[in-house]
Amino acid sequence: MRRWLRAALFVLIALCCFGGVSCQRDGTSGKKRIGVTLLTREHAFYRDLEAGMREAAEKNGFELLVSSGDFDLAKQQSQIENFIVQGVDAIIVCPADTRGIGPAIERANSANIPVFTADIAAQGGRVVAHVASDNVEGGRLAARYIAQALDGRGRVGIIGQPEVQSTIDRESGFKEEMRKHPGIQIVSVLNGAGVRDRALKAADDMLQSDPEIKAIFAINDDSALGALSAAEARGRADLIIVGYDATAEALRAIKRGSALRADVAQDPRAMGQQTIDAIARHLRGEPVPANITIPVRIVDARSSEVATLP
Repeated sequence: MRRWLRAALFVLIALCCFGGVSCQRDGTSGKKRIGVTLLTREHAFYRDLEAGMREAAEKNGFELLVSSGDFDLAKQQSQIENFIVQGVDAIIVCPADTRGIGPAIERANSANIPVFTADIAAQGGRVVAHVASDNVEGGRLAARYIAQALDGRGRVGIIGQPEVQSTIDRESGFKEEMRKHPGIQIVSVLNGAGVRDRALKAADDMLQSDPEIKAIFAINDDSALGALSAAEARGRADLIIVGYDATAEALRAIKRGSALRADVAQDPRAMGQQTIDAIARHLRGEPVPANITIPVRIVDARSSEVATLP
């Protein structure tokens, strides 16, 4: 009997060692494990994105290992390295730096771990699928709104964020559309780094150097709310600001009739869900589109989500 038990134990150990990689990939619970490194958890957009991921992960029986890069490329690279060491089944990245994240993705490629990007694209390495809003179209929508509000004439500025592809695309779409309106000049483009305090400083510098600026396009709502603070400090109630994300705070600013007149609305929850669904299809061996686009739309005081706010 003891000889039989020893033989059975030997076989069990051999099987575990032989299948060590797959056992590690699935974790102790037997679930597929997905490593996620968000750009930040400070923005409402990324909290909604994470919520969508968690809903879809539960539906697919995945375990999510979620971390935040906090706008720090080195930190995000370290998080990806940790996911590689843990042997996760897939990695989702919202890059802090579109170009800089490439080498970390390449290391995940070398470990045969599929990589997906959400919201912000990466340059370098192989990415199975990129899931994001139609950011070029979002920039166009913002430009059309401003052009109409200015009746096709005036000086405008942009608070941008040149470090990440999604905001580069928004700025590109905005400039492309504005070329259709020769009476409007883009006279200033400053980097607000996607955060409120930097955007406030950029907008204040912009308005101080050119008091004739009539409108500002801000590439996200933290930038738009920073620009709004600068406009209010200077008594510029006439300024037209259009933001991007349609967070609750921005919608409340639109409702109260502030200089923040409109916002490009994304659907981060759907973005998170579709990213996880793309991973599920890929892990089942099904084809996945290289780019999955989530539609965007413009919202202002007339929109239902603003009009119904308390």
